[in-house]
Amino acid sequence: MLLADKTLFITGGSAGIGRATALAAARQGADIAIHYLGHDEGAHSAVAEIEQIGRRAIAIEGDVSDPASARRFVEEGTAALGALDIFVNNAGICPFHAFLDMPGEVFERTMNVNLHGAFYMVQAAANQMVRQGKGGAIVAVSSISALVGGEYQSHYTPTKAGVHSLMQSAAIALGRHGIRCNSVMPGTILTDINKEDLADAAKRQYMEGRIPLGRLGEPDDLAGPIIFLASDLARYVTGASLLVDGGMFVNLQ
Repeated sequence: MLLADKTLFITGGSAGIGRATALAAARQGADIAIHYLGHDEGAHSAVAEIEQIGRRAIAIEGDVSDPASARRFVEEGTAALGALDIFVNNAGICPFHAFLDMPGEVFERTMNVNLHGAFYMVQAAANQMVRQGKGGAIVAVSSISALVGGEYQSHYTPTKAGVHSLMQSAAIALGRHGIRCNSVMPGTILTDINKEDLADAAKRQYMEGRIPLGRLGEPDDLAGPIIFLASDLARYVTGASLLVDGGMFVNLQ
């Protein structure tokens, strides 16, 4: 029970990595607040599963790119669960698109959700942790794309590099308050964000061939590393990033 009697707030918690992390954290003893947009069925079924595990849960809808939504998530989640101990910034989008004809609205929306949303959410969560006065842990889901480029991700990769950098700066700003800030960098994970891209059998086979462990990642593969960084096992880890990619990044041949 690595997170016994803790409260964990997570954005993008209705599906994919967020949902898997929320359920895994509940199994480790945490109560869960889920932030989501539009996926009512996934959010409410996740709450039901968490309650079946024996933990408390709440789902709050909103758009992470709206600063008011971040404040409301923290306020309503804290009112329901009593405290905010762990914050996981997970929400993100990646509408694949070529660079030369990238519409401005696609670039702006990706930036607003992935980077601006991370800033607003982390800031709101950190202020709540400071008010509580007992420290906390913040984990952001960055990406291997923070370290490498992608032909159809010229709008996405800068946001994930920014999320990684945000955690480094936040670690410095919040260390005096006992708040640790780290990031995970997933490789290619089978989620809705890349379902269409990986529907191409040849593309999927190529991606699998790049990975030393021989398979694409599953959402559950991220849950363990996130819980580790959120737990007291990582009590002296802050400003760090953890690649969770099956070895893809180091495979240059």
